[in-house]
Amino acid sequence: MSDLGGEHNKRSRPWLIVLAAVLGLLVGNGPVMQFSFGVFLKPIAEEFGADRGTMSSSILIGLCLTAIATPFVGRLIDRFGIRRVTLPAIVLFAGATALLSIATSAVFFIALYALLGVIAAGQTPLPYAKAVAAAFDKRRGLALGVSMAGVGLGTALLPQISQLLLTNFGWRVAYIGLGAVIFLASFPAVFLFIRDAKPSTAAIRVDQPGMTAKNALRTSTFWILGCAFFFVALGAAGVIAHIVPLLTDRGVAPQSAATAISIAGIALIIGRLLAGYLLDRVFAPYVAFIFFFAPFIGVLILYFVAGAPAAMVAAVLVGIGLGAEVDLIAFLVSRYLGMKSFGEIYGYLFSMFMFGSGMGPFLMGMSFQKSGSYDTGLIILAVGLAVATVSVLKLGAYNFTGEKHVSTQQDPA
Repeated sequence: MSDLGGEHNKRSRPWLIVLAAVLGLLVGNGPVMQFSFGVFLKPIAEEFGADRGTMSSSILIGLCLTAIATPFVGRLIDRFGIRRVTLPAIVLFAGATALLSIATSAVFFIALYALLGVIAAGQTPLPYAKAVAAAFDKRRGLALGVSMAGVGLGTALLPQISQLLLTNFGWRVAYIGLGAVIFLASFPAVFLFIRDAKPSTAAIRVDQPGMTAKNALRTSTFWILGCAFFFVALGAAGVIAHIVPLLTDRGVAPQSAATAISIAGIALIIGRLLAGYLLDRVFAPYVAFIFFFAPFIGVLILYFVAGAPAAMVAAVLVGIGLGAEVDLIAFLVSRYLGMKSFGEIYGYLFSMFMFGSGMGPFLMGMSFQKSGSYDTGLIILAVGLAVATVSVLKLGAYNFTGEKHVSTQQDPA
């Protein structure tokens, strides 16, 4: 019986890591900083007497600082392990989110969002993607896709929770509530289920197949991936950050407009699970093409069709492309650039994704500020998504397939 129990534990352990990733990503930097931002945009702008373009600069600055800090966090994780970096980061991220409640002006709010952006580097998908990728090989795509469901759940739930808190208590209490949700959802899961290799076995894992970060930066593959993920983030984040004010401008009630983000989150969950399933069976660039092309069509619908039902359809299509940084970046890095310096390489690519995620909402905000319409911004996002869709088709054959490395966290299958 003890042997059976040990075998069951060995088989279930990797999926507990996936569970921890789901809960951690539910309250990661994306759902908190990006996908809940639109709920707060109008009331904060009105209270501070600022325009939407100015307030949207907070998300641009915050996400750009996340982008700058993430490669350093990747190095720390490669060197010291996931738990030592991620557990303190969760506490700081929760506290910094609650701290937004003390803002008294637009400038103060932007400064606090910048601080949140730096701290958010420790609560990006990076540590969760590394934990899952290290625990799985044969079913890596599926495991990453299931993990990605966390971002979808966060995208679906956090805007609704934020809107509920905002409606009943105001935006300041809503941010304090978000801070509490971040800690309660993620800290216990990471503490209980994610374990780093012990020092005695870590040395065995040093010779994992793959490039060093320095060598990866010299390859065309790295820059093709960087270009693709920058532009898909530009398009998807730009739409989601402004879809609530875009819809309310068209006469949709605020709670119904927030539902559009929730619909995008549900589409994200379904899309990422499907992507994870396909990545283990279909050439990954073809999978990426599908999930980049869908938001491109969604943006075109928003541009050409001015009805609320059409906007909901667009939200579904954009949602399919949301969150590509977890499963697609992680899978493509592991197959094209390897696992040797996974944390640092992922950090660089995630930085490009974050720059796009910050630039998209800013461009949409500036489009509205300059013209009173989102049309110019939607055209820019559509062009960017077209570039992303074409870029992934330029990737060649995998460089690293079926790598077998010794680890304390292995996929038993």
